[in-house]
Amino acid sequence: MNTREVNKFMANGIEEIRRQSRTYARVENLMSNVNRESLIAMHLKQPANKAKGVDRVSKAEYGENLEENISNLLERMKKFSYRPLPVRRTYIPKTNGKMRPLGIPSYEDRLVQGVMADILNAVYEERFLDCSHGFRAGRSAHDVVKTINNAVMRNKVNYVLEADIKGFFDNVNHEWLIKFLEHDIADKNFIRYVKRFLIAGVMEGTEIMDSDKGTPQGGLISPVLANVYLHYVLDLWFEKAVKPRLRGYSCFVRYADDFLILFENKDEAESVMEALRVRMERFSLELAEEKTKILPFGRFKGTKESFDFLGFTSPTERRAKDITW
Repeated sequence: MNTREVNKFMANGIEEIRRQSRTYARVENLMSNVNRESLIAMHLKQPANKAKGVDRVSKAEYGENLEENISNLLERMKKFSYRPLPVRRTYIPKTNGKMRPLGIPSYEDRLVQGVMADILNAVYEERFLDCSHGFRAGRSAHDVVKTINNAVMRNKVNYVLEADIKGFFDNVNHEWLIKFLEHDIADKNFIRYVKRFLIAGVMEGTEIMDSDKGTPQGGLISPVLANVYLHYVLDLWFEKAVKPRLRGYSCFVRYADDFLILFENKDEAESVMEALRVRMERFSLELAEEKTKILPFGRFKGTKESFDFLGFTSPTERRAKDITW
């Protein structure tokens, strides 16, 4: 198969997964999509100069015997002898002079994770709510801004609840995450490999550190797993359990682990903030108290409070013509 044929094959497989997800409560036989064609397609998509993981294998090196390497990988996966390697941790400088940790998976792990991430995205694009925007195809931070602008201009928005989850990606509870996945996926082998990626660990220098919580650092599968977790912890909770109980207007928007809620009534904003603390604790998460607050905001308040969300600073004047980001 040439590149065009491989991509067409993959697109058909993804569309079938989406169809199943629309049709059935739980999706089955996902591991059949981790196959020769999908792994080759993922290999072709990899950047040529990507940093090497603990295996020290590059795209060019793996591609020298691609068919043999893919066949060997699939055979090991079938026998469950394939186990992801620890992610290599390195550090890159930030603009503020500090260092940011960077996770680099091994080459084969990058291929398998990439295919599994595509499968998960196909399953959950049919299930995620419109309030979720991060790490989703066709959505961006600008869509969040538009949603907030529309909410402020068309509804009685008086308060905004700014919230920040403390170290979210490092504190995702594995047990809860697997329960969420099993609610939608009836493929034990697929779930089994998700578990293996979650506990693969991190190598820094010569030291290997276990990972009993959090999503794989630098992993291609991490963004969609994070979205699955917050889909259940926040999105569905607010839309199904919280919003129907509120008297006034409210609007919840989330981009990855950043989210805010707009309210008409202050007392309801305060009640939801308290409920959020309890909700976070139940799922092994915690609000960063110094970054979580309620601010007067909206056309009707006449205040000069402002807040920053996703790098956009809200207007300091509340006249309608000023509501731009």
